[in-house]
Amino acid sequence: MKIVRFAFENKQSYGVLAADNQITIIDGDIFGGHYKESDRKVSLEQVSLLAPCQPSKAVCIGLNYHDHAREMNLKLPEEPLIFLKPSSALNHPGGKIEFPPISNNLHFEAELAVVIKSQARKIPVEHAGDYVLGYTCANDITARDIQMHDGQWTRGKSFDTFLPLGPWIETQLNPHTVNIKLLLNGELKQSSNTTNLIFKVPELIAFVSQVMTLYPGDVILTGTPSGVGPMQAGDTVTVEIDGLGALSNTVIRG
Repeated sequence: MKIVRFAFENKQSYGVLAADNQITIIDGDIFGGHYKESDRKVSLEQVSLLAPCQPSKAVCIGLNYHDHAREMNLKLPEEPLIFLKPSSALNHPGGKIEFPPISNNLHFEAELAVVIKSQARKIPVEHAGDYVLGYTCANDITARDIQMHDGQWTRGKSFDTFLPLGPWIETQLNPHTVNIKLLLNGELKQSSNTTNLIFKVPELIAFVSQVMTLYPGDVILTGTPSGVGPMQAGDTVTVEIDGLGALSNTVIRG
């Protein structure tokens, strides 16, 4: 099932996207489990897609692809490396990525994002799947020069617009067998498969939930494969993941 969040006639709603691009509007809370499909429909062409969830935080995983570790000539981590993006960084499908005036080196990072369904704290690996609503595309936008200057990642990863998510949440997906790509102005820059993940989704949920409570709508970004690189104002960057569609954004000067 493809769950979309959208704006239509000055109202924000959730809906289920069908193969014919018709959206059935949902009544109730998709995260509380108390919802149903209504008899109201709207066409995908009539709406503005929004980021498919509104996370209180995005928990991001660094160095989680074997090919990216080889590319960087780095030793594989013994446990997941986590950092956070704030909710204020959220961006939408088709939204503008602002190139900060204080940066000269803005990078893309295509990622598979896990959308959390219900509050999760100290979850064992074997039960991690019970807390997943589904998956979506993400782009971990990074001001690389600021990241390197600071020696830690918060400022370089946290500017407004640095967390594009979308275009929808797919509830039925094997997250460990899908192709992930990134195109810059139509040119392929990243191409891998989630079989290359070092730590799999259940391990990540279990690990993160030992540290912090995950809330409904929070996302875990599972890491980026090899091929990360720079963008310029005017560029269009697109993340494509099998079964999850395409997330496109344009870079502008902030």
